[in-house]
Amino acid sequence: MDMEKILDKVLDYSGSVLLAVVILIAGFLLIKGVLKIISKALDKSALDASVHKFILTATRYSLYILLVVVILTSLKVPTTPLVTMLGACGAAVALALKDSLGNIAGGIIILANKPFLRGEFIEIAGISGSVQSIDLLVTTLKTADNKVITIPNGTITTSVLVNYSREEMRRVDCQFGISYESDLVKAKDVLLAVAESNPYIFADPEPVIGVAAHQDSSVLLDLKVWCSTAKYFDVKYFLEEQVKLAFDEAGITIPYPQMDVRVIK
Repeated sequence: MDMEKILDKVLDYSGSVLLAVVILIAGFLLIKGVLKIISKALDKSALDASVHKFILTATRYSLYILLVVVILTSLKVPTTPLVTMLGACGAAVALALKDSLGNIAGGIIILANKPFLRGEFIEIAGISGSVQSIDLLVTTLKTADNKVITIPNGTITTSVLVNYSREEMRRVDCQFGISYESDLVKAKDVLLAVAESNPYIFADPEPVIGVAAHQDSSVLLDLKVWCSTAKYFDVKYFLEEQVKLAFDEAGITIPYPQMDVRVIK
C-alpha cells in the first residue's frame, strides 16, 4: 500500500514536471512570438528607437517573470510568497530609483511627443543649445560656445521649453533710441530702407516700425522684421550695425542718458 502511494506521488510529480517542461517550451515560443509582433508594431510607429528598446526589454522581463510563476504553479509550488516578495522588491527598487524612473518616464514622454528633435536649438530653464542626443535618462545640449550640457529628462518635462528651430521663420525684434530733436518721420524711413536693403528679410510679412516709448532722454523706436530661422542672427547683427551707420549718415542722433540739473541759490 505504501509503495502504491509512493508510486502515485512519483507519477503525479512526473506529470507535473512534464507539464512544467511543456509550459516552459510553449512559453519561450510564445514570448518570442509576442516580442516579434511588438517589434514589428514599434517599427511602424512614430516612436524613437530608444523607446523601442525600453518597451521590448520591459515586456521581455515581465513575460519571463509571468512564465516562472506559471511553471511554479504547475509544479504545485506555493507562489503567493513569491508574488509578495516580488511586489516588495519592486516597491523597494522603485523607491530607490525614484528619480531615475522619473527621468525614464520623462524620456519616454519626450521621445513620444517630440517637443524637440536632434539638431534643433532649444532653451530649457535658462539653458540654451543645440540638441545633440536624446536618451531615456538625459538629453544632451551643445551651447553656442561649445559647452556640452546634460539635462535630466525629468527636469525637461517639468520646465518651460522654448524651441527656436521648429518653425521655418522667426521675427527679429530690435529697438533704437533717437533724440527728441531728431526727425521722427525721417528716422522711420531710414529704418525701413535698412530693412529693405537686406535680402534675407521678408517683404511678407512686411516690417513693422513704430514708436515704442517716450523715455527720459530719447524716443524709442521698434523695428520688427521676419526672416528664415537659419538667418536670425545674420539679420539681427546686420540691423544693429547698419541702423547705427545709417542714422549717423542721416544726422539722426542716438543720445546718451542725460540729466538737467538746476541750482537754486
